[in-house]
Order: sequence, then structure tokens, then C-alpha cells
Amino acid sequence: MKQYYVYIVKCNDESFYIGITNNLERRIYEHNIGLKEDCYTFKRRPITLKWFEVFTEPNQAIAIEKQLKGWSRRKKIALIEENWDKLIEYSKNYTQFGKNIEK
Repeated sequence: MKQYYVYIVKCNDESFYIGITNNLERRIYEHNIGLKEDCYTFKRRPITLKWFEVFTEPNQAIAIEKQLKGWSRRKKIALIEENWDKLIEYSKNYTQFGKNIEK
């Protein structure tokens, strides 16, 4: 059964990059050697793997990748740190709860 990985890496400039691959070890290596000059991570190396999840259905992995790319930085950090309370708090609707939630 083929596996697909959705992953978050932290770049040297402290930004996050989210991607999908079928070979996580190879893809992290490719990011770090700078395989493609037009890749987001090329000028932000080295990168560090911070989080990943494994999927067997490619469409599910693609959907999760797209979802994570839409998340705020603090929400991504809560996921990486497995801080489920903060993740729930940061997921609340801003129009209902306001934007001034503690960081």
C-alpha cells in the first residue's frame, strides 16, 4: 500500500513550509540540498522537519495539505507542539470570538 506524507518544515528564516510527498526522507533531503532553485525553501535552508502525518489515500493527503496551508502561524505551531487546547482556541471563528486572542 502506497503512503503519502503531509509535512511541515521550519525554514532557517523561521517560516514554515507545508508539502506532500510519497517519500519523506528523500523530500527532506531534496529541500536541504536545494534541488530546485525556484522552490520556496531554496533560499531558506537548512530546513528542519517539525511535523508529519501519513495517509494511504492521496486525495485525503492533498486535502489536509491545502487545509494546513490556510492556517495561521500560531495554529501551525499548536499542531507541531501537540497543544490541542490552543489548536481548538485558535480554530474559533474570529467574528464570534474576536481577533485579540492571546498568542
